[in-house]
Amino acid sequence: MTGLFKVGDTIITAEDLPSLLKRYQLMPLFLREVILEQAIAKITCTEAEQAAAIERFESQHQLTSPEAKSAWLAAYDMTPEQLVEMAERPVKVEKFKQETWGGRVENYFLTRKGGLDQVVYSLIRTKNPGLAQELYFRILEGENSFAEVAHDHSEGPESRSGGVLGPVPVSQPHPAISKLLSVSQPGQLWAPRPLAEWFVIIRLEKFLPAQLDESMRRRMIEEMFETWLREQMAQVGSLQPVRTSVSSVS
Repeated sequence: MTGLFKVGDTIITAEDLPSLLKRYQLMPLFLREVILEQAIAKITCTEAEQAAAIERFESQHQLTSPEAKSAWLAAYDMTPEQLVEMAERPVKVEKFKQETWGGRVENYFLTRKGGLDQVVYSLIRTKNPGLAQELYFRILEGENSFAEVAHDHSEGPESRSGGVLGPVPVSQPHPAISKLLSVSQPGQLWAPRPLAEWFVIIRLEKFLPAQLDESMRRRMIEEMFETWLREQMAQVGSLQPVRTSVSSVS
């Protein structure tokens, strides 16, 4: 038997759901939530975790009185039990992340570290090669500071900050600049070099190596989780109706 749903005067069949989810651009979100529901199915919360989750949920949604809670449940057509399930869900998802990827953080961090290290650097760019050489020697010989020269002569937006850019991941600038910064020592000034239509002068100010602190640990777990989730969604592909035959019993 085909499932039927009624919304106002509109009758929706089970076969209609995939096309409707796509039309309203809800399919990715729907698949994501179904996959997560399967992943956390066997994860439980302690009584303390459940109580804290409910308190947090009620605070976030301003359910500060029995009347407010009843009105919220009615608005979303939910039961108190379903509210508890919704409140617990973020806790279960977080426990799933920790159980699945918590032990892999150190190795993953090492593979990512090259793209997580940050730099602060100074940049001057000009389309005039002769001027670039002159400006380089002014800085090198202490005639002018890098900031003064950048402010007066650099032809990019970095002129507003005296040439200083960052902190940014070392992999973020142009690959040629990134390569130069990765082999630089703080304070090292590089002679002008061509880059596209520019001639650039570069100096590394600070190298900020990535640290596996608690914030970075959470970020690494979140990256691994999101990668896994995208892979799961790609495998699922889309929502497909399943036809079943139901024999009648007399």
